[in-house]
Amino acid sequence: MVRFKNRYVTVEILSPMVPENKPLSLKSRIFHDTLLEKIQQLHGDFGIAALKTGLLTKYCNENTRIAIIRARHGPHRFVTSSLPFITKIGKLDVRLRTLHTGATLKHCFKFIQKHQRSYLDSLWGTLKTDDERKALEAAVMDFTKTDVKINIETIQ
Repeated sequence: MVRFKNRYVTVEILSPMVPENKPLSLKSRIFHDTLLEKIQQLHGDFGIAALKTGLLTKYCNENTRIAIIRARHGPHRFVTSSLPFITKIGKLDVRLRTLHTGATLKHCFKFIQKHQRSYLDSLWGTLKTDDERKALEAAVMDFTKTDVKINIETIQ
């Protein structure tokens, strides 16, 4: 049996249309489909064939605008080279910035935790009540928004 190595790409989604304090209305399925379209456009059938079996959008947080993409080791370079060229996801004008590429999901979540903690510290000054701060912390530090069951359909 052969073990397949994966790479996890942590991406920040920047949208000038939506203010920083409002969440994006972004689903991981739309993000995944947009990424596949761009890879098809830039790398053709070879890029799609190399990535089709292992490409998943593992995590997409609308509050902090961070997503994690899983790709197989090797073809993950097609993903990282295609990300800067994505300018529209659905109806949103966006700019994608690669934050981290890791070998395990655990290390990506550790990186996100540090990144989101600094994001929280910068936004806490704008909030007035303690209840607002607790609600923001709960939304930002929520790592349960993985849409794996939606992405399973594309594997089979």
